[in-house]
Amino acid sequence: MKMIVCVSENFGIGKGGDLLFSLPPDMKFFRETTLNKVVVMGRSTLDSFPGGKPLKNRTNVVISRDKSFSREGATVFNSKEDVLSFIKKFDTDDVYVIGGAQIYEMFRDECDTALVTKVEKQVECDKFFFDIDSDESWQLVSQSEKMEYEGTEFSFCTYKNLKGGI
Repeated sequence: MKMIVCVSENFGIGKGGDLLFSLPPDMKFFRETTLNKVVVMGRSTLDSFPGGKPLKNRTNVVISRDKSFSREGATVFNSKEDVLSFIKKFDTDDVYVIGGAQIYEMFRDECDTALVTKVEKQVECDKFFFDIDSDESWQLVSQSEKMEYEGTEFSFCTYKNLKGGI
């Protein structure tokens, strides 16, 4: 199982229910990486998509504390254990945790890889990804050359969980 995320310099990921950055190269990477895969998210992340609709051409798995919540095109669970049980039928390399902050934290130890787009900018935010660079369980194994889009510099980084994940 993997995590995929775009972070600011201080590991911010969102503000007011929105993403911090709109970088077409990062969006393209996200689309290409998760296409025809399983994406695991919280309800707020699902609600942040256009029309609150699940992502096309993916198996959308949503975790919500609301036992009555359902959404067409999404498989909804109320516990981490139920999600882990459900995803056993998929290749773990085809499962991506896509947010938000609570969901990243919830599945942090189960993920073996984190695909992190690092944006070289600090912006105001209210949701954060954990500081993966300071976490001894995670090691940076590759980083792309710096890229730039409309004055914003970023790079694609891959981290491995030294504890292995699931």
